[in-house]
Amino acid sequence: MIAVIGMKKKKTLLIVDDIEINRAILIEIFKEDYGIMEACDGAQAIEILNSNAEISAVLLDLVMPGINGLGVLKEMNRTGKIENIPVFLITAENSEKMLLEGYHLGAIDIIMKPFVPYFIKCRINNVIELYGHRNELKQKVSEQVEKISALNRSMVETLATVIEFRDCESGEHVRRICGLTKALMTKVSDMYPEYYLPSEEIDKIVTSSVLHDVGKISIPDRILNKPGRLTAEEFELMKEHTTKGCEILRNMPDIMEEGVYEYSCDICRHHHERWDGGGYPDGLAGDEITIWSQVVSLADVYDALTSKRVYKKAFSHETAVKMIYNGECGAFNPKLLDVFELLFAGKKGA
Repeated sequence: MIAVIGMKKKKTLLIVDDIEINRAILIEIFKEDYGIMEACDGAQAIEILNSNAEISAVLLDLVMPGINGLGVLKEMNRTGKIENIPVFLITAENSEKMLLEGYHLGAIDIIMKPFVPYFIKCRINNVIELYGHRNELKQKVSEQVEKISALNRSMVETLATVIEFRDCESGEHVRRICGLTKALMTKVSDMYPEYYLPSEEIDKIVTSSVLHDVGKISIPDRILNKPGRLTAEEFELMKEHTTKGCEILRNMPDIMEEGVYEYSCDICRHHHERWDGGGYPDGLAGDEITIWSQVVSLADVYDALTSKRVYKKAFSHETAVKMIYNGECGAFNPKLLDVFELLFAGKKGA
């Protein structure tokens, strides 16, 4: 039976000991200042830790039947709780090896039995206060980092939208590219181990995809918004938006989250490369092109085909898919095309 004493207190101690009298002594020392939870073995302690987020500290006996104190520490390391909850080993155990392992597993202090109540109270109070301040500071820093990241993402999206308006787009192109990139990148990562990326990296790639055409800001309007087919000379100038974009991005790494700058530069330069080496500006082929640039490339082509532009009408979904699979828009990674088919080839056209 898990006992709970004084749970209305602001801060809560978890006392873990298989001997009831030892728990009773510790409860008597701390009950005026803390809410108390107690457990008679390691299994109960783990159950309490996994179901209560407000534990301020753990007073943990080392030697117990079943899961001992070291077992509790190992589980706290596995779940990450050891980072925020100080653990005091309160024990008569004098095995140097066992005590050293307790320290290595993250115990903040070791208090040997028998102990002096006044001194143990002072030591534990001081550490709990220190951890409280540290955790509050970590939370404030985390909130500030998130605010800055959100502001930076907003600035990046605003810049991309401005470019889309200049390209006679509504700004929806950016949002569609993000959605397509997210879906394709997530699926290709799930299906092919060689392309696996954790979700946080995929989120960075999605953010980076909005800047794939940032270099178009350097392209003259007469070329960017020409209603007819570009001449060979004009097309050479248009191709420069990939390298010009990288030059622009070199001046703005400080407003991007960690990793987003690198993804953005790679996507900006290589989203017109093709699987068979027939793209630009570097003529990369196959997996010389990063998977994120391949994904944004396919998303960009599909959205361009299904959107109205000054030089073309919008194609239906079915027509766009057929053009992509027939190679009319350049060659793509067969694995990526399989993913595209699974996600989109069966949907109705617009």
